[in-house]
Amino acid sequence: MRVLVVDDSVFMRTVIRDILTKDSTIEVVGTAVDGVDALAKIKALDPDLITLDIEMPRMNGLEVLKELGTWEKRPKTLMLSSLTSQDAEMTRLAIQLGADDFMLKPKDITHVRGIGDDLIEKVKHMFTFRFSPIKRIARGGTGNELATRIVMIGSSAGGPQQLDQLLIDLPADLPAAVVVTQHMPPGFTAALAERFNRICPIPVRESQSGDPLERGRVLVSKSGYHSVITGNISSDGRRTGRLVHSSAPPLHGVRPAIDKIFISGAPVFGKNAVSVILSGMGNDAGEGAAAIKKAGGTSLICREEDCLVYGMARSAIEHNAVDQVVPLKRMAKEIVRVVSQMDG
Repeated sequence: MRVLVVDDSVFMRTVIRDILTKDSTIEVVGTAVDGVDALAKIKALDPDLITLDIEMPRMNGLEVLKELGTWEKRPKTLMLSSLTSQDAEMTRLAIQLGADDFMLKPKDITHVRGIGDDLIEKVKHMFTFRFSPIKRIARGGTGNELATRIVMIGSSAGGPQQLDQLLIDLPADLPAAVVVTQHMPPGFTAALAERFNRICPIPVRESQSGDPLERGRVLVSKSGYHSVITGNISSDGRRTGRLVHSSAPPLHGVRPAIDKIFISGAPVFGKNAVSVILSGMGNDAGEGAAAIKKAGGTSLICREEDCLVYGMARSAIEHNAVDQVVPLKRMAKEIVRVVSQMDG
């Protein structure tokens, strides 16, 4: 895997290069100090992937992406963003302009080396993950019909890579609403939703407070708020729901918390609810999975071998709240099977 590192900071270029070269499958073929330098070196070195800073002199990261959009052949692009609201919006725009993925840089540069394992994992994932052209074309869903079944997915550290595989495998005609709650700093779930919308057969967007839960639609819980499901009764007497945002204090140190949406969704959808727990650190999701089971729903967790961190799934096990442990590559099929057996 041939990588070009693009950043105007000599410190960041050095750290990123040192991190990546620790993996024998990655070769850093060069570094660039700004966008102009990057474009010249992409032509000269033909890298498979570039890590791209956003704020740079002469030509910034967004301008690089605009230029690359006119090229017949272009490298994959991994945006490296600082944890600020401005960088969050720039990252969202970068995804719209064709960036393949993004990763968050700590505000304190002294902590940058701490992202080493995650950076290597992210780069390798970008090479092993393959888009399905058929599924990328097969957009759509079932329209604006309110959902009487729901799939609630919770993930944290290591989750976005797993969500790539799970979401791309979901069928466009899934007869359920899907809500993804990923632990992430405020502002960045918009970019995450933009990216998922490019690869998922089902339309994906970031949640807005008051969103109706619709069949064949995926909502990504907006970071900075808890996602809470409230119930409605449809004209034919079936239970449906809405997603609303809550500014209640963080739970388990995070907002959105997965427990919040699982627990609120359980009484609304009852046996027509599925909870899915992917990779993540800490105890979030265990209590919520127990609420889903108690209400008659189904609780699925990803098997440990497929998770970067197994804390959240283990919490569900400790709550005796797991119906099935499922390999990641089979998770979408299992979701479809469970949903197809529901009433409604």
